[in-house]
Amino acid sequence: MAGLVTKETNRSVTSFIDKIENASKKEDSKKLLAIIKEATRKEPKVWGNEKVPDFLIGFGKYNYQRKGGKETFEWFNIGFAPRKTALTVYLTFDISQEADLLKKLGKCKWGKGCLYINKLSDIDLAVLKQLIEKSNDAQWH
Repeated sequence: MAGLVTKETNRSVTSFIDKIENASKKEDSKKLLAIIKEATRKEPKVWGNEKVPDFLIGFGKYNYQRKGGKETFEWFNIGFAPRKTALTVYLTFDISQEADLLKKLGKCKWGKGCLYINKLSDIDLAVLKQLIEKSNDAQWH
């Protein structure tokens, strides 16, 4: 597993969120935590590494195999990271295939498996929950 430093930890999810300095990012993280927990029915865990101060909150886990099949490692099914610029939501499918839902979602950016949300008030939370549920039901985890 060359270079992979992000692993499930025993850190407290509540303490991790409570340490977020930006008050609105902290509140959005608490809301997002509740939304994902309800949609997945999985308990959240903090993922990361003490050497890399970039922690994430993940729900569930599966064995992920990189393209080419040379490397397999554990990864979370669904997760999020409260970054300074945005809340990054990690999903387990190519969300660009969900054009109809993305049109309804609201103001955010996305990549193949990530949503970048400035604040939850910018988006439709019901649509976000649909995307999370779709990811939770994805077959490759």
